[in-house]
Amino acid sequence: MTADDGLFGPASVTWAVHADPVFPVAGVRALLLQALHPMTMAAVAQHGGFDEDFWGRLERTVRYVNTTTFAPADEARRTVARVRGVHRRLRGTDPETGRTFRLDEPELLLWVHCCQIESYLGTARRAGAPIDAASADRYVAEQVLAAELIGIPGAMAPTTVAGLRDYFQDVRPVLRVSDDARRAVRQLVVPPMASWVRLLTPAWPAWLTLAGLAAALLPRWARRMYRLPGLPTTDPAATAALRALRVGASALPERFSGPPEVRAARARSAAPAA
Repeated sequence: MTADDGLFGPASVTWAVHADPVFPVAGVRALLLQALHPMTMAAVAQHGGFDEDFWGRLERTVRYVNTTTFAPADEARRTVARVRGVHRRLRGTDPETGRTFRLDEPELLLWVHCCQIESYLGTARRAGAPIDAASADRYVAEQVLAAELIGIPGAMAPTTVAGLRDYFQDVRPVLRVSDDARRAVRQLVVPPMASWVRLLTPAWPAWLTLAGLAAALLPRWARRMYRLPGLPTTDPAATAALRALRVGASALPERFSGPPEVRAARARSAAPAA
């Protein structure tokens, strides 16, 4: 692996998971899961929330993950440094206790990290991506590097799927659907769109379908917290819809499959060595 292969490289499970066609669904699912932590959502709300520049915030989040995964290593590290610089300067206030906290507190960063990797990995596997148990553990272990780069002590980050499961079991007592979470989820499910986009393009029904599928893929305990309707058929129906989406997206020509960072990384990896 060379520096141009980035922090993880083409042989990593990280590349396979983050380049999977269902990754956008996984990203929305991760945001819905993250919203259940009251301090995390208080920090988001106190710094503009999703009310200000919704699509810009979403695009920057996607670009961060794509850059740290697929860009050359130096570019990935510069991106992480910029984000850490922003986090270092920002403060939030706990709405219940009034305590001031830093946005780069390791416990808060760990919550975001675990929501992301659990959503990315779990969604890809439910969609039918060929990731066995050993590869799933390898993905979680690979992501310890991402955790350390953003400021989480390596010893805090789960290294296996079982460890990730235990983390969520331990943190569940502090989770709840706060007022900030409700506002964020409403904005996420029904985002701002120009009238002409909503009426003259398929963007509106496409987004509603994506957001609805992401919500249906949440763990049952999370859906219960959101009081989302569920039937015995909810999980198998969501899995079937996700697999159909993956099959359809996989059939698209490569120039339409995935973000440009993925295509550029594949091209660099395939280029002959100088």
